[in-house]
Amino acid sequence: MDEVNNSLARIAAATDRLLATASTLTDAQMREPSSLPGWTRGHVLTHIARNADGLGNLLGWARTGTEIPMYASADVREADIEAGAGRSAADLVADIRVSATVFAAEASSLSGGAWTVSVRALNGPPFPALGVLDRRLSEVEIHHVDLAAGCSPGDWPADFVANTLPRVADSFTGRLDAPPCQVQAAGSPALYLIGPEQDEPPRVIIHGPPAEVLGWLTGRGNGNGLTVGSGDALPELPPWR
Repeated sequence: MDEVNNSLARIAAATDRLLATASTLTDAQMREPSSLPGWTRGHVLTHIARNADGLGNLLGWARTGTEIPMYASADVREADIEAGAGRSAADLVADIRVSATVFAAEASSLSGGAWTVSVRALNGPPFPALGVLDRRLSEVEIHHVDLAAGCSPGDWPADFVANTLPRVADSFTGRLDAPPCQVQAAGSPALYLIGPEQDEPPRVIIHGPPAEVLGWLTGRGNGNGLTVGSGDALPELPPWR
């Protein structure tokens, strides 16, 4: 439960920072483009709120033992985001605050054994309910940057970067659409293999501050703080998934 409590505290702190940013935005600014193609800031905030609802459903599944889908369907998820994107700034901020409070209450109600129950998101394989907390933290931290309202990868807490970087880097391993390279964050001995498997080590080694590496891998940074060992230009990555 110490791990759970620590995760909930990190989620609460990330949510508070998100709310602080969102609360400075006007109705007009909510309708301006975010850094996500085709989405306004209102879309981003509505997505974050509905994600809290969806992940809360998975916690309810773990608590009750009765399967509760994260979303009714992908179409319903998209329709809910579209329907909520045009609301006033006050309504969008309130939605983030209320949905986060409900999520935290649901998480606090789970007993120790419930965190080991397997649940499943809209896509992907099953995972223990404890993984819901990491997913929620990533949603809040990463989409905070997507608001394009002053938050950058450099503002991510160091512990979030350290915990998230291996998972994100590993998701590129073996991907045929990714350029073959190795990535190393400053201060860490770990080398992450990006792209298809090869008989020989990749020729390109990319190095830089951990937050810049994570920002580049997730498509939330331009890679200006990274260096390429070969002296070539930074390779272009496919979208993170």
